[in-house]
Amino acid sequence: MLERTQVGIVGAGPAGLVLSHLLARRGIDSIVIEDRSREYVEKRIRAGVLEDPTVELLVEVGLGERMLRERMVHRGIELLFDGEGHRIDMAELTGGRTITIYGQHELVKDLIAARLDAGGVVHFEVADVSVSGFDAHPVIHYSRAGEPVDMRCDFIVGADGSHGVCRPSLPHGALRTYERDYPFAWLGILAEAPPSSDELIYSSHENGFALHSMRSPAITRLYLQVAPDEVIENWPDDRIWAELQTRLARKDGWTLTDGPVLEKGITPMRSFVAEPMQYGRMYLAGDAAHIVPPTGAKGLNLAVADVAVLAQALGEWYATGREDLLAGYTQTCLRRVWRVQHFSWWMTSMLHRLRGEDAFDRQLQLSQLRYVATSRAAATSLAENYVGLPLRTDTAGARPSS
Repeated sequence: MLERTQVGIVGAGPAGLVLSHLLARRGIDSIVIEDRSREYVEKRIRAGVLEDPTVELLVEVGLGERMLRERMVHRGIELLFDGEGHRIDMAELTGGRTITIYGQHELVKDLIAARLDAGGVVHFEVADVSVSGFDAHPVIHYSRAGEPVDMRCDFIVGADGSHGVCRPSLPHGALRTYERDYPFAWLGILAEAPPSSDELIYSSHENGFALHSMRSPAITRLYLQVAPDEVIENWPDDRIWAELQTRLARKDGWTLTDGPVLEKGITPMRSFVAEPMQYGRMYLAGDAAHIVPPTGAKGLNLAVADVAVLAQALGEWYATGREDLLAGYTQTCLRRVWRVQHFSWWMTSMLHRLRGEDAFDRQLQLSQLRYVATSRAAATSLAENYVGLPLRTDTAGARPSS
């Protein structure tokens, strides 16, 4: 079976779905394929912190109605160390900019519904996906309901995550990769318990890092730093809550609200960047091109930034034949990617206990935390990066701002 579209998109996560929507607004056809079922994709729990520029983009292009109704808006975060909390007032430090808490799976539901309601094509539960013809005549090969399909397109976008087929399909030596594996992991739980704070709490404790987050007024998301080879069977619910109580304790008597654990799992921590993010007529976006440790809450936001740049570049190519934006896709994206990588590494290094760390290293961490908590300049730097740097692109086809 032959299929034809202008842009073939592999992966129905936030990157692929937002890109398909942005392209449709420019009159560009696309087809999204996904090897998982719609139900699986819509229930897959991921991070839920949206930067201010991400929210602005989603609202501007008509994807934010339910998000604006149901989200939780945070004007700051708290750094907890030495048993005392120190609030970073991000809104005050950045001229009113905030972050939004809205589960990624809820956003994906909105994105899928928007594409299908607009007549967009999203094929779920495809199999045998491969890509070819990057240089001149791109084709995405897959099977749907057992029938082989060849999707011919002008461009292929690999938005299929870190374990997808697009990046490994590039010729050997086409990419240079940068990697860092961190000597710890995060044990995360989703709990049926109201949040114990109105904002996120980042805790640096002698026992290791902990994070208090939330998904809704009734659901709390919490994390503990654990060894990279830790197994979840070693962490019954009672032990998890006891360790969270210890690491999030403070001198003023604040207590953590607990409740039934709805799910739990362990996530390794790593940084990864592949460059270039393009080869011929195939472009990589989101986790297919880069991964950041979750400490800075940047993964989803970085994916949206990628496709905002790509949609503009493709729009200009189709509208005017202009090629420089497509040619510069990697360079434009990597400026933001490496800024986000540095911020995520900095937050991770400042807050986690490091392998081989001695008393001197610990005092350096505490000194850095005290500086951020007491210096307006340092706090502003954290706040600016956390709420999100400008996307440096628009949604109407104009040149990126300088």
